[in-house]
Order: sequence, then structure tokens, then C-alpha cells
Amino acid sequence: MQRLAGTEKAERKTPPPFTVDALLQNPQFLEVLQAGARTLISINDLFPRIARLVAAHQKWMLTQAAYALHLERERDNADSGITAARLLKVMRETGAASRNTTTAFLAELLAYKLLRPANGGRTKRTRPLEPTEISENAMRLWFKTQMSTLDLLDGGSRVRCVETDPTIFERAQPRAAIRLLSDARWTQPPEGVAIFVWSESGGVILDDLMARPTNLVATNGKVWIEVNPARLAERYLISNTHIRRLIARAEAAGFIGKGDGGARGRYWLSSRLVEEYASWEAVKFEALAEAFDQSAAPPP
Repeated sequence: MQRLAGTEKAERKTPPPFTVDALLQNPQFLEVLQAGARTLISINDLFPRIARLVAAHQKWMLTQAAYALHLERERDNADSGITAARLLKVMRETGAASRNTTTAFLAELLAYKLLRPANGGRTKRTRPLEPTEISENAMRLWFKTQMSTLDLLDGGSRVRCVETDPTIFERAQPRAAIRLLSDARWTQPPEGVAIFVWSESGGVILDDLMARPTNLVATNGKVWIEVNPARLAERYLISNTHIRRLIARAEAAGFIGKGDGGARGRYWLSSRLVEEYASWEAVKFEALAEAFDQSAAPPP
């Protein structure tokens, strides 16, 4: 996939309807983000193994890059599609993952039968791989959930369009992946977000925390939540030790705190963490909105 391997930004045909600034100024954005987080958590329940594999940001980027390579495979080019060499090239150019991490990730996907060998290729490095049905279904469902979040913001019909014309997804996903992998605002999350998303299952843990309160409007700089770390660990298939270390790191940095009086399960999220989460998510939704618009537009 020449365009992704070169990490060139997708051309803009028209100004996007959603920009990061516009999203952050939208009074509905935080509420819609919560609805989107709850939907992503439901996908985790449907595809727990896949969700666990991509709930860390680095693996999320690897997954999106690999799937984009798959969608831009040239059927008459046996060396195109997902290959170790091509994915390594993308990761090297974007700095998203090391050679060892990329190689281990592909091996993990093969072991869990989320990727399988495809026809073509002359060597091990150029032998193409392709997603299995469960991976295909999970990625398409993820994309539709992102479109549903955008639809909630403007009353649009993106989900219906994607269901009517699946090729919109096939064109939009690589465009969004190219842009996000080229955008440091996305590849290098802000401090509070990074504490979570660079760790195992941290992405879905952060979504879960953000989905818990009635709203994300802070009072005196805090948003109060109820959470049981042990149950959180059980739900997302991680150890109690891991979740407690994650929360402790966020506490030490001032992004999370425990309630006064030692009330069990009573925590607060800082307004700064909420702001960072919203700003980071806005980068993703700007890219996805533009990718959809470009992919759904009729050819000139």
C-alpha cells in the first residue's frame, strides 16, 4: 500500500464539517463522548480477545495500519496487502512501534487466528496476511460505532450510508489511518491519557472511567465516580495488581483521587484528565469525519 507506507496525508477536497476546535466548543461533545465510550465497552463484551489486544494505544495503531494495508491490497500485486515488511516500514516511518513489537504483534494475531496467510508473496517477509472473519466483523463494527458518535453530534446518517454501501468503510478506514498515524496529537497522547493508553487494556479502562458519571462537567475541578478496581480488572481480563498500579500512577500525577473519609469505591477524575480525553478524542473524530466525507462523496 504505497500511500500508507509513505504516510502521506489524505487530500482535502472540502473543509471538514468537524474540526478539533469546533468539536471541543460543541456543548454536546462530552455527552456524546460518553455515549460513544459506552458503545465501545459493549464491543469489548462482544469481542473480548480482540478488544484486549487493541486496548493499548500502540497496538491500536498497529491494528489500524495493518487493516489499512489489507484494504489497499492490489489483487494483481502479490507483494501488497499486510506483509511484515510493509507494516515494519509504516511503523519505522511513523515511529509508532519498534521492529520487535511489530513482529511480535503479527505473530500474536496469527496465533489467535485473527490474521491468516493469504495467497502470494515470495519470501516470509513479503508473504501477505489477511484478517479472519472475526477481525473483519470487529473492525467494521468499530467503524460504525465511530460513525454513530458523529451522527449523534449532527443528526447525520453516516451509519445508514455505511450499511447501504460497505465500500465507504473500505475507502474511509485507510484515509483515517493515514492521517492519524501522521498526526503527533494522536500518536503522542497528552500526559493523563498516556498513563492509561500506553498500558495493557488501558484504553478501555479510560473509556470505562469516563462512561461512569452522569456527566463529565467538573465541580471544583473534579468529576466524581464510583468504581470497584477488582471488578474492573475482572471485566477486562487483567490482574488486580495491574489495575491498581494504573490507578496509582494516575493518582500520583493528580489525574485521579480517592474520596474524603476513605469511602470505598469513591474516586474523582480531574477536570484536566477530562479535558485531555476530550481533546485527544476530538483529533480522532476530526480525521474520521473527513475520511467519511471524502469516501462517501461522488467521484468528480
